[in-house]
Amino acid sequence: MARAVTTRRKTLTTALAWVVGLVIFFPILWTILTSFKTEAQAVANPPLFLNFDWTLENYAVVQERSNYMRFLWNSVILAGGSTILGILVAVPAAWSMAFVPSRRTKDILLWMLSTKMLPAVGVLYPIYLLFIRFGLLDSRAGLVMVLMLINLPIIVWMLYTYFREIPGEILEAARMDGATLREELLYILTPMAIPGIASTVLLNFILAWNEAFWTLNLTAVDAAPLTAFIASYSSPEGLFFAKLSAASTMAIAPILILGWFSQKQLVRGLTFGAVK
Repeated sequence: MARAVTTRRKTLTTALAWVVGLVIFFPILWTILTSFKTEAQAVANPPLFLNFDWTLENYAVVQERSNYMRFLWNSVILAGGSTILGILVAVPAAWSMAFVPSRRTKDILLWMLSTKMLPAVGVLYPIYLLFIRFGLLDSRAGLVMVLMLINLPIIVWMLYTYFREIPGEILEAARMDGATLREELLYILTPMAIPGIASTVLLNFILAWNEAFWTLNLTAVDAAPLTAFIASYSSPEGLFFAKLSAASTMAIAPILILGWFSQKQLVRGLTFGAVK
């Protein structure tokens, strides 16, 4: 009896997980389908799901109108650069908080996390003025710093959680053997926390890739990433839904492919230390 109840519970849980997954994935699927419709079919009522004339016209128009590769390259530089810089800053910070904590460590962590609750528009004006003052407006360097800073609390928190799972005695033994701080970080701590660091890198890359508020307000042409590429298909005359969907599909395709191939590593890192 108990076994039957357990089996039924697992079946219901699996079914519920599939339902939730499909609900989350449906907007992406609808965007991809809309990208293959004409503008008239995209706004048809009732909506057309599969019974429409498939066309690649929208992708051809998007390619002719915009330099997709330039936007893509900017997104790679911004997401990759902010991720690398964030990891370089967060690893020593998380190491210090995890292995050399003070009475204020938890307060500092909570304060860092609380900055994510601040509306971005509340600090846009001073940051915009700083960008103008130092010539960083519409520059990759400026956006890399901004994206790194807005995601830094999450990076530090995740790495701190992973580092806490590593026994401090291992690092103490390394110090007794004469390991320097640099050697301790590079050759002892980092290899042991590779799953956690990898998942942190992937998550930060995705967050930076999808960031729209700062990229739209601090760029114009030179440093504009794929979020600006998508926004360019809205106009005062209205939205061109089919072309907008094609641009959106081209923008999310690289990160979807990355997520698909790295999902095993991402799940492994996010569950790092969960089972002892």
